[in-house]
Amino acid sequence: MGASIPQAPRPALEGNHGFAAALFEGLVASGVRHVHVCPGSRSTPLALAAASTPGIQARVHLDERSAGFFALGLARASRRPVALVCTSGTAAANFLPAVVEASHARVPLVLLTADRPPERRGWGAPQTIDQGKLYGDRVRWYAEAPCPEPDDARADFARALGARAAATAAGAPAGPVHLNLPFREPLAPDPGGTARAAHAATPVPRRLGGEREPCASLVAEFSELASQARRPVLLCGPDDSDPALPAAIADLARTAGWPVIADAASQVRCGPHVAGAAILGTADALLRDEVFAASHAPDLVLRVGAPPTSKACTRWLARQREARLVVLDPDAAWADPEQRAREYVQCEPAPLLRALSRACPGEKADPDWIARWTDAERRARRALEAALAKEERLAHPRLAAELGAVLPDGALLYASNSLPVHALDGFLPVSSRALRVLANRGVNGIDGVLSSAFGAAAARTGPTALLTGDLAFLHDVGALAARGVDCTVVAVNNDGGGIFHFLPIAERGEAVAFEELFAAPHGHSLCDVARGFGVPSERVGTPEAFRAGLEASLDAGGVRVLEVCVDRDADVAFHRLLWDEVASALRSAGR
Repeated sequence: MGASIPQAPRPALEGNHGFAAALFEGLVASGVRHVHVCPGSRSTPLALAAASTPGIQARVHLDERSAGFFALGLARASRRPVALVCTSGTAAANFLPAVVEASHARVPLVLLTADRPPERRGWGAPQTIDQGKLYGDRVRWYAEAPCPEPDDARADFARALGARAAATAAGAPAGPVHLNLPFREPLAPDPGGTARAAHAATPVPRRLGGEREPCASLVAEFSELASQARRPVLLCGPDDSDPALPAAIADLARTAGWPVIADAASQVRCGPHVAGAAILGTADALLRDEVFAASHAPDLVLRVGAPPTSKACTRWLARQREARLVVLDPDAAWADPEQRAREYVQCEPAPLLRALSRACPGEKADPDWIARWTDAERRARRALEAALAKEERLAHPRLAAELGAVLPDGALLYASNSLPVHALDGFLPVSSRALRVLANRGVNGIDGVLSSAFGAAAARTGPTALLTGDLAFLHDVGALAARGVDCTVVAVNNDGGGIFHFLPIAERGEAVAFEELFAAPHGHSLCDVARGFGVPSERVGTPEAFRAGLEASLDAGGVRVLEVCVDRDADVAFHRLLWDEVASALRSAGR
């Protein structure tokens, strides 16, 4: 059952928040009295409006499917339209079962699905799917709102939109109505009215290739491009499409003298191929340092795989207006959230990279360029290892490092989205031991993570582990009924959505009902939940206990749960301490 929240102060009526506030005024005018909010970032303006609109009782639910049916029951009994709020991506898809029932049973629901703005859709942005008419003809009416402008709340339109949506839901025949609501950042209220930065126009991108194997002219063009680059970077995002790709990437890095920023889920960071190649595992921490990021501007970035997990890397790449970004895009996905690419190359990456290695000229990239990156990697790794060794509490960074140290060669490590996958990306060290890292990075949702990991475990005979957060664990708790698979579940219980503590909205605290709306504490013991399904479980609190528990679980087989309780505020503080240690190590080197 969702938790009700107290009335929060109304945000300033401008931009995103003015639009959302006016929308809720229209909903109230047409009879909405209850709003059910599922925590998320993109839906921040809607959540704050729900909590601050007079006449609205807001309630928070952790699971969109449950929220949908709770709202359905309330709307059926009250004979009034009930509104639902969720973030973008698969969160909206989880409302579908309730929408289907509401459509056939003629129950008035108003679905308010937050969305990325149009320029982010179809470009590989996280938590982004096509939400247009997501529920098909099961809704009585569908509309997509324009993105609110910073200086224009479009209040009249928003009020009318809310009023029409609720009135249509309650009309004859009653049923669900869907409003898709895109919002640009910043999502948190900004009393200072920060203006958007202007960017210079980038050249119109080219689509090259089209065949799975690279043709001779394509190889020749990119060999010339590579030979001219003095400050190139290979950027490897999440990818598990081709087992031969990591070796091809490492071979080009060695031959041409290129540094490789390797996402933890790229399959490039761990394996025997890393020997002799400049594979970077600390790029997230390095690029958080503004001085380092500014002084390491590439002239060519060749991206393989999906957009990177690291937000620091994404910000750094977005600022490289002079760099030439080439995306190897075999499936014509146009996965480029910032629309920065000059070329999209539609061919299989491994054959092209191998051809580039063979055609690589004798002169490599600027030797000082790769030396600066590799020296920074060594300093950052030493700083991180020293700081991690001093910390006896188990937080996300220590867990990522311990998993990298304990899991045997050939193991598979699945990662939940939100903090776990970011922790692995930030703190899983480069290793010559083969470690396959998988995550559901297509849309980046937290739903179905236990089931996905168990399915992956069923496809293999080697050891499998899952690093997940508590909300993702609870979201897919029914998967614990699975039998016949071997998977150790490392479940971090920080009693809510720890990822939100890293976002600007956390600084507003109780002024925006942060704890209730975003952190959404649940108070459950994950060990108790697992035991209810007959799954062996253990709570561990120290690195020594974690290592022993992980090794014992891998030896025993079956599904087992290791619960690690983490304080959210301490976790944030430890992340920042580690980033500061890396920055200090870079300053001591004059980098």
